[in-house]
Amino acid sequence: MMGAVWSLLGILSGAFIAVQAPINSQLARGLGLPVAAAAFSFLSGAVVLGVIAFVVVKLQGISLDWRAPAPWLFIAGGMLGGFYVTLSTILTPRIGAAALMAFLVAGQLLAGMLIDRAGFLGVAVREISLGRIAGAVLLLAGALLIRLF
Repeated sequence: MMGAVWSLLGILSGAFIAVQAPINSQLARGLGLPVAAAAFSFLSGAVVLGVIAFVVVKLQGISLDWRAPAPWLFIAGGMLGGFYVTLSTILTPRIGAAALMAFLVAGQLLAGMLIDRAGFLGVAVREISLGRIAGAVLLLAGALLIRLF
């Protein structure tokens, strides 16, 4: 049962990404600068998540160990997310939301396969099999079909 719930939440998360791209593109048109739209997107998200984190910490009586993670981890995720949001903001009006989502998923799959293969940051190691390669090729072909036709 929970497997289905997690899968549905993954689909919902993907839908949020698809909706976020045209919202940020519209904001960029209004502001006149895609990177400003990305900055405000992150700022609003940071404020909302900061409030939620504060409430959860207080309700659960958790104390955060700020010394535990490697210092670069505090920056890396946000920096990569900033590039993602900025590029999505720029690309959405140029190639469309569907093509962008197709290429995003293809890029995520290819990067995910390499991350799995290397066991990057403690991720379980998974070999790159013929089935995974075939799936990646089919996904890339689908992304190209969405973009070109």
